[in-house]
Amino acid sequence: MELSTIKRNITRVKDGLSNTVFDDLAIEEPLEIQLEYGALTNRQCKSISITMRTPVHDKDLAIGFLYTEGIITKAEDVIAIKNAESWMSENPNNVIIVQLKPDVVVDLNRLERHFYTSSSCGVCGKSSIDALKTVRMPILKQGEPKVNKDTILLLPETLRKSQEVFDSTGGLHASAIFNTKGEMLLVREDVGRHNAVDKLAGAALMNKLIPLNNHIILFSGRASFELVQKSAMMNIAIMAAVGAPSSLAASLAEEAGMTLIGFLREGRFNIYTHSERINE
Repeated sequence: MELSTIKRNITRVKDGLSNTVFDDLAIEEPLEIQLEYGALTNRQCKSISITMRTPVHDKDLAIGFLYTEGIITKAEDVIAIKNAESWMSENPNNVIIVQLKPDVVVDLNRLERHFYTSSSCGVCGKSSIDALKTVRMPILKQGEPKVNKDTILLLPETLRKSQEVFDSTGGLHASAIFNTKGEMLLVREDVGRHNAVDKLAGAALMNKLIPLNNHIILFSGRASFELVQKSAMMNIAIMAAVGAPSSLAASLAEEAGMTLIGFLREGRFNIYTHSERINE
């Protein structure tokens, strides 16, 4: 059974008084993603990523990471996904192995693009966006879908009601997929923003929901370059965030033809790119 929180004995100070209570903390543990690929007579297994995550929906996370990084293109590329055997790791629950079909061509150089988006390496914005052009960026249909602004305004409340772990810990990011009527289809939480959207991407891919060109994605925090890229890989045309977008996120959304919304809270929002999709 997957566990996302743990109780800890803490000292709580309030109004000058101290008392001992139990508090729920969001679990944070490393997950190593290994890839098994190649011809049946010459299979290879490589570790391709280690990320700190909340240990729930690990299979979604692994599949979503491979999809948004351009390693796989469809659910059928995957033969199986499993945890490591006990002899392979001290904690096999923190190692997940994705087995690909023999005919899937694996270009591990694509994973170099991950470092543009997840590290403070000093790469300029133009170089970061140019790097993404080598990774299967979909073409979004301009002007579609159309969504009413009142629908957009209701999304944060819907997401907030579904954040079960956040309610007990206050320490998780969330991302969710909505249709154009504002109905939530999928939601995932994690200590890492990029992990939350990878979990969402993995679930959407395995449930045959991609492409999501007539859907909206919402993030509980700010909108970063990496989140725009991962959303674009799912063909999402409208991306909204409760927090602020970065300059590079807006540049990439403009380049991808995506509508980018920020500061979606308290009855207001800003549209940074491609406002033609939002109706009065």
